[in-house]
Amino acid sequence: MCSDAGAVISVDGISKFFEIYPKPSYRLWQMIFRGRRRFYEPFWALRDISFTVGRGECVGVIGRNGAGKSTLLQIITGTLAASSGCIDVKGRVAALLELGSGFNPEFTGRENVYLNASILGLTREETDSRYDDIVAFADIGDFIDQPVKSYSSGMVVRLAFAVVAHVDADVLVIDEALSVGDAFFTQKCMRFLRRFIAERTALFVSHDTAAVNSLCNRAILMEHGRIKQMGSPKDVTETYLKDMYEAHQGSSAPVAEASETAPEEEDAEDRERACTPENFRDMRADLINASNLRNDIQVFAFNERSADFGKKGVTITGAALLDGRGRPLYWVVGGEPVSLQITVRAHKDVFSPIIGFFLKNRLGQHIFGDNTFLAYREKPVLLRRGQSARALFSFVMPILETGDYSFSIAVAEGTQVEHIQHDWKHDALVLKSVTTSCHTGMVGIPMQCISLNVI
Repeated sequence: MCSDAGAVISVDGISKFFEIYPKPSYRLWQMIFRGRRRFYEPFWALRDISFTVGRGECVGVIGRNGAGKSTLLQIITGTLAASSGCIDVKGRVAALLELGSGFNPEFTGRENVYLNASILGLTREETDSRYDDIVAFADIGDFIDQPVKSYSSGMVVRLAFAVVAHVDADVLVIDEALSVGDAFFTQKCMRFLRRFIAERTALFVSHDTAAVNSLCNRAILMEHGRIKQMGSPKDVTETYLKDMYEAHQGSSAPVAEASETAPEEEDAEDRERACTPENFRDMRADLINASNLRNDIQVFAFNERSADFGKKGVTITGAALLDGRGRPLYWVVGGEPVSLQITVRAHKDVFSPIIGFFLKNRLGQHIFGDNTFLAYREKPVLLRRGQSARALFSFVMPILETGDYSFSIAVAEGTQVEHIQHDWKHDALVLKSVTTSCHTGMVGIPMQCISLNVI
């Protein structure tokens, strides 16, 4: 039984292989022998894929190139037949797959709107009634009456998305289409997707882990045509990040035992003195901190056993939030100055270590982050085997919405573009925001001055 009564999309045991012929003539031989002999090698793009998606869900599909993501979406949308298994999709499906798919490059934008809308199930009269809204959403001006072959890639995406956004689909399937749009159009698409997901169903393929964390309820990680992991977007994107690093650097290594050599003393007093937070204070701080709007944030101890990956040439040994006197904090008030201290230990000689962090919310979205690379670009540090190092980041703690947050911490070697990841710890330092005055965004930024004048 393929269909699940409560699911909009039911995928049960889907597999797909393609016939790979060593020589073109082998195709003819395959036809002549009518399957009695095999002249091709099967390439399995998908192997035994099963999952369901319900109404009001957005499921993200991520994975490296060649993992089978696009093949899966083509089978779901009906443009490709599965070799085995069954699939059931309830309702009208609108898909935005390959760039410009479904468009005739010789036709004008106007003609392609009507062509594409008819493919998606709209009558001529229905398209007439929605045409002005489609053109307004695409916002490509007079190009609507020009041939699509004269469009830029961004304009093609604008027009294609505008059509699928106005066909009253029950299921929306998007495959990397938003990666070529400009910032304003991408934000317009994201607003539409959030409204769409609230009532209907979406499948969203992207390499943008931040978008997956922001939009999706669940995520699927694909590898070599199989489902490697399915779960919360945060957990799945963390595994994907680890896989991407290991694909370039090799698998993570166990921690090596360092020889007990005496660490060299480093004179860093001037640097640390420069890191002391400036005398910055929100003008409303006294009022807020004396009320129930004070942003109290609980700080949990460094978790040395948090999920990690890396080559382990350098390992993270500690992390803490400190006050102005260098004392560990177990509670922080949003809007007050703090310092994040990260300590590492080298198990080999490392030239130009980079230590950095991200603060993430419970969905895995990055709130902010930084690293030591730019500050030491002109004078890289040499960290010898057996030595320890300490990085200090001083900042004003933003005002956090109530909920759970965590610092992911990393140490690498090289530059921001080309580097070896030695240790990356997910959720190494966990925060819990208990009360807050932040109501208008992911975080609140302390204001040094706010004025209102009648003129």
